[in-house]
Amino acid sequence: MRAGAARTVRPCRPTAAPPAQADGPFVKELRDLKERTGLSLAALAARTPYSKSAWHRYLNGAQRPPGSAVEALARLAGADPAPVLALWESADRPPPEGVPSYGGDPSARPVWPAWPVRPRRLPLSALALIVVVAAVAVTLVAAGDSRTPGGRLTAASPRCRGASCQGQLPDVSSCDRDAQTKSTVRDASYAVRLEYSPSCGTAWAEVQVRPSAARVISVRSGRDVLSAAYPGDGSDGWASPMLAASSPEGVEACAQVDGKLACTGLDAQPAGER
Repeated sequence: MRAGAARTVRPCRPTAAPPAQADGPFVKELRDLKERTGLSLAALAARTPYSKSAWHRYLNGAQRPPGSAVEALARLAGADPAPVLALWESADRPPPEGVPSYGGDPSARPVWPAWPVRPRRLPLSALALIVVVAAVAVTLVAAGDSRTPGGRLTAASPRCRGASCQGQLPDVSSCDRDAQTKSTVRDASYAVRLEYSPSCGTAWAEVQVRPSAARVISVRSGRDVLSAAYPGDGSDGWASPMLAASSPEGVEACAQVDGKLACTGLDAQPAGER
């Protein structure tokens, strides 16, 4: 071979699978049937068309028997031939295409050469691109995760504003992300809050109560009243629809829970005293 010439290494071919595994379920069943007949190999040869040496190979798994021999052995044993014939058919199925069979012998598997793996170094241009992309991602996450002092996420741009938000729920329009609690009133079993979103220019009522309590949550400003009813079957629903408002002044939040009514305009507490 010339120096520097490419050399092709071909792995050895796997050995062919034996006709039947000596310790497989099919061969074991054959042996059990033979024991049940109580016949010797010579007696089996005398009562079937197959020789003594043939039966020896069948029962040792050295040769696959024909189906007629399997059926004859089962009938001599007084057994139903269907189960053992099913094993015989399954043992005859070839392995899936592209998957070599090794007959259950791990030593027959080919040994593939272990090629050394050399790490590749990325060029400086690729490393610089990765650094830039990571920096942009961090900047976007930081910009999108700004929070108000109350801990709510601040939306970069609300999905609606003013009159276009009227009647929508605050979480659907993302107006709740910069919501400010303007007043609150508490009952023994629940609390009602008046919430206001400066970015959306809307106000709404929220109630904190157990999920099983039936509730009607409403917000009003003058003659404008919007409300939402929740049956108390464990379903979510803690807010009224939003009311367009240039400021929270003159807006009242109410909730009727299990027949009891509480409104922030009737007995309100400043937000700092909650």
